[in-house]
Amino acid sequence: MGNGLKAKSWSFLRPVWPALTELIVLSMFINLMALAVPVFVLQVYDRVVAKGGLTTLQGLAIGMAAVILFDFLFRQTRNRVVQRASLRYDLYFGDTLFNKINRLPLGVLESKPAAFWQGVFRDSETVRNAVAGAPVILLIDLPFAVLFLGVIYLIAPPLMFVMMVAAAIFLLFAILSGFAVNRVAQAERGELLSRDGFLADLVANRTTIKALALEKAVAPIWAEKHTAAIEGAMARGRVGDTYGNIGFSLTMLTTISITTAGALAIMDQQISIGSLVATNMLASRIVGPFSQLVGQWRNVVMARQAARRVRQVLQMVDEYRPQAIEMPRPEGALTMENVEFSFDRNQDPLITELNLKVPATGLHAIVGPNGSGKTTMLKLMQGLYRPDKGRVLLDGADLMQFTPEELSRWVGYVPQENVLIAGTIKENLARGREEITDEDIIEAARTSGAHDFIVDLPDGYGTVVGEGGRALSGGQRQRIAIARALIGDPPVLLLDEPSASLDRQMEERLARLLQELAEDHTVIIVTHSPIMLSACRDVVVLERGKIRQGGATRDVLPNLFRRPQAQQAPAAPTVEARQPDNSDQVSQTPEKEVS
Repeated sequence: MGNGLKAKSWSFLRPVWPALTELIVLSMFINLMALAVPVFVLQVYDRVVAKGGLTTLQGLAIGMAAVILFDFLFRQTRNRVVQRASLRYDLYFGDTLFNKINRLPLGVLESKPAAFWQGVFRDSETVRNAVAGAPVILLIDLPFAVLFLGVIYLIAPPLMFVMMVAAAIFLLFAILSGFAVNRVAQAERGELLSRDGFLADLVANRTTIKALALEKAVAPIWAEKHTAAIEGAMARGRVGDTYGNIGFSLTMLTTISITTAGALAIMDQQISIGSLVATNMLASRIVGPFSQLVGQWRNVVMARQAARRVRQVLQMVDEYRPQAIEMPRPEGALTMENVEFSFDRNQDPLITELNLKVPATGLHAIVGPNGSGKTTMLKLMQGLYRPDKGRVLLDGADLMQFTPEELSRWVGYVPQENVLIAGTIKENLARGREEITDEDIIEAARTSGAHDFIVDLPDGYGTVVGEGGRALSGGQRQRIAIARALIGDPPVLLLDEPSASLDRQMEERLARLLQELAEDHTVIIVTHSPIMLSACRDVVVLERGKIRQGGATRDVLPNLFRRPQAQQAPAAPTVEARQPDNSDQVSQTPEKEVS
């Protein structure tokens, strides 16, 4: 698997390969035509001026006109090839990177800030600008410097040594500038990511900042991060400007050295004046790419760093699991066997030795103090998190063998924060599933109580919800989120504080709805609402990642907040919650595997 991922990580270069052959051929003709001007000058000085050959001048001028025309056409064609390669890169690699990030496990996505993932796409653009832009043309033109050196050797052998020394100095200087730019570019990127991450937090929490008048509190933090980013950019600019100016000085020094050595060679009658002028022109064709390399090296270095970061993302193991066989719709029995989970392997587990058996159908509640792991427990049940130890089973089958698409059809989920995707209400409810019909959408909306307010909107189900659903109220988003979970009639429903944004009337209506659904669905809710708890069949009390008690609601609720006088840990119990008919149960066995 590692080799496949490694190969895939370099696949972003694939769209550019077909264009490289065309670029090399076109660059070869362009560089060959570049020889025409020095040869023209050489002939004019040595033949036309010295011998008065007007006919020769006319022939040379006509030939140069044709060269200029073809040079223009070749350059235009090369620019279009680069543009096509850039477009092909964006079309191919943009989709590849987007799909890769979508396939990463939730734990991996949550382990890094949003600014990191945004930066990955900016990194892909940086790579694109290098592999399908000016740097790649520059790198293709560099080998032709050998051709120009060969011509100089033919027309002015004494100046060959000067040009070779100049080319070696420029190459060494370009390498040194690359190391310097690499160091400051890394520091600059770190400061930019820190600033962009803080800005993303400000935008995401703008309502809280306004409500609490936190503008003065966040202003110094922003100023500090923004100043650090500017200083990083200035440091990178100073290094780039310094090496660029040194490169310009080296170009002038090269011209002076060639002219001086050429003058001495002319006085010794080793070369002609035309040879010296032509050599100066060829020298500019040799020194020019090396001088540009000093300026473009920053882009090359940044592209190399960006390619390494993108490669790391593409090498991440995603959560895709091949579907060997189409499984039938499960009944909805959930089992957790010795589950242990932590966000960081270097820290204590958030969930520890958790054993739980939830039978198919029924309304069950999970309660506990903040930070006890209730939301994490729901995400483990849905397969969004992978246990570090143990297993989560659906009808006796490990969740890890199912694809995310299968689990999304079988397990409906209402998160604690109801964020809608920018688009219409219908698009949010359909979730891009082609098998979902308008009747399915309306039925789910009616069941959740969202249909009544949706049809009152001017655009109905075509209403645009805005960024994160901000065009709707909290209660409306809540009901749409519940309707979204009901789409496709999944056998398991997981709801995290589903009544948090609902009024009492809607909360009572939701409780009755969940009781009705629980007759043929497995419904598990995280809640602290007395109304919702009283509607539940069983309650599991979670504390510090472990189940403290569990059983029938009528037995657990009276003792839920009762504390023993002596603060000592009770013996590990085996808790069962049974219905009078003994048909369904939620059991938790701390010391042994649940059967």
